[in-house]
Amino acid sequence: MDVNERIHEAMPLCKTLGITTRTWQPDLVEMELAWDESLCTSAALMHGGAVMALADSAGGACAAANLPEGATGTSTIESKTNFLGAVKDGVVTATARPLHVGSTTIVIETEVRRADGRLVAKTTQTQSVLRPR
Repeated sequence: MDVNERIHEAMPLCKTLGITTRTWQPDLVEMELAWDESLCTSAALMHGGAVMALADSAGGACAAANLPEGATGTSTIESKTNFLGAVKDGVVTATARPLHVGSTTIVIETEVRRADGRLVAKTTQTQSVLRPR
C-alpha cells in the first residue's frame, strides 16, 4: 500500500478533499491540495477551512510518524492558525515538522505555502498521544 492509500485510509477526509502526500517521515511531512471551485468561498478564494484541513492533516500525519512505543494514534487537542495570504489558484503545500515529541503530547508546526512560495498560513497544533485502555 502506498503512502497516499495509507493516509486516505487513516484520514478519509484527505481523500474527499483530494489531499495528496509527497513526504511522510518523522521529521517532515508534506501534503498538497489543489485549488478547486468546490473548495472556495467568495471571490473564488480557497476556503480557510480547506486550508486548515490540509494543515491539520499534515500535522496529524507528522504526529503519527512520531508516535512513541505503545501508542495507538493521536488526536488534535489544540490548533492555532494564522492566515497570511489567499489562494486563488494552483496547489498549496503543507509542510509539517515536530517541535516537541513527548510521551503524552506531540506539538507540530505546519506552514502552508502557495506554489510561488508565498506563506498562506502557519499552524501550531498539539496532538494527544492515544494509548490502549
